[in-house]
Amino acid sequence: MFEITVSAAFEAAHFIEGYAGKCARLHGHNWTVEAVVRGAELDALGMLVDFKILKAELNKVLDEFDHRFLNELAAFATENPTAENLARKVFERLAASEIFGGSTKLYAVKVHESPNSCVTYYE
Repeated sequence: MFEITVSAAFEAAHFIEGYAGKCARLHGHNWTVEAVVRGAELDALGMLVDFKILKAELNKVLDEFDHRFLNELAAFATENPTAENLARKVFERLAASEIFGGSTKLYAVKVHESPNSCVTYYE
């Protein structure tokens, strides 16, 4: 079994409605997102997934959130744009990419909202 990880970053603002603390106020993060892929079969070049292709797919997903006010997005119309919910949404969108197939699957997405705080979503 092989595991590869790529990361990308974006900037966005949000607030957590109903939260009793500072996060109830509008604030922003320099978010970092890691995508972890696992699989057993390598391609003819000896790669699980080309890092460049995986990172491009992750960036396509993150473009939806980059430099946005997350609370206003349709993706968060019915739930708070927490790091947890963001990780799940990124996972779902990235997992739908055509780059996955056979034994190669998106395993996890990790979202860092700061250097000291992150969440990991596994399906």
